[in-house]
Amino acid sequence: MIWYAIASLTPAVLLALACLFGGAWPLAALLSITVLVFFLDRIERLIPPRDDTGRGLSLILAASHFALLPLAVWALAGNSGSNFADNVLIYLGAGLFFGQISNSNAHELIHASSRWPRRIGTAIYCSLLHGHHVSAHLRVHHIHAATDADPNSARLGEGFYAYALRAVRGEFMAGLRADTQQRARAAEQSVLTHPYVGYLAGAAVSLGCAALIGGAYGVFSLLALAFYAQMQLLLSDYVQHYGLRRHIREDGRMEPVGPQHSWNAPAWYSSAMMLNAPRHSDHHMRPARAFPALEITADTMPILPRSLPVMAALALVPPIWRRVMDRRVARWQNPA
Repeated sequence: MIWYAIASLTPAVLLALACLFGGAWPLAALLSITVLVFFLDRIERLIPPRDDTGRGLSLILAASHFALLPLAVWALAGNSGSNFADNVLIYLGAGLFFGQISNSNAHELIHASSRWPRRIGTAIYCSLLHGHHVSAHLRVHHIHAATDADPNSARLGEGFYAYALRAVRGEFMAGLRADTQQRARAAEQSVLTHPYVGYLAGAAVSLGCAALIGGAYGVFSLLALAFYAQMQLLLSDYVQHYGLRRHIREDGRMEPVGPQHSWNAPAWYSSAMMLNAPRHSDHHMRPARAFPALEITADTMPILPRSLPVMAALALVPPIWRRVMDRRVARWQNPA
């Protein structure tokens, strides 16, 4: 568990120092979540041993998120006295932290069997104005992944920007429909108990706190950070499901989700930083499995040529992305 803690908490500590003191800390924070990760991923290392729980680290990361988010808003709103260059570095580093680490941790928590961890994960998403992702992920993505019914599963040949425009609206509406249908089956009548009311209320509270921290600049800072973090989440979904599709069986039903329906990245340090989110196939087959226990089997699971952060950066240039990935998709969709 030590490597998971070092990889995920180091950027949080450096970002806090960056917000409070400026100087060399903003650059150090950004490098810790970009350049350092890239180079450590290149070092061959044994995968951290499997474990059955990582709940303690998840709760520490959740506390770090709720401390760092208002601190970043405070700094970016101009209260720290940092200069423009420092603020740019803080914004980039904090956006990556919230999008790659907080998102991965919230994802881990909403899959917990206990109510309170699920609520904490939902609160993290709400603080980033993305609460509806909880319903879209649990009620839509895990049921329809690798099919056209899932707005977060990218199609072959679909560039990231076209995908993002489709997925932003698609996951909001798909989650809303799924929740509404579930409530209808349960004969739930009160609109106040609809999950989307809670998501919108959570977003309103987050924006209100940002206004108290920094006024209009605070609200703008939160909106900018939330947008950046949400784009990181969309990039992650785009990369991890690009082009892979479940086949229709002879009886007309869709084949179940298997190891061949998600892309995986074995790079050790970025995986530790993102709580093994790049071990995506195992998660889809066993959603309740704790992140330290997730596995990769290279002969049955599609493997990305580089780490997830590197592939996410590559996805921002669609022609290069397609040149690298389309032939790999073809091999998995049409095995010899």
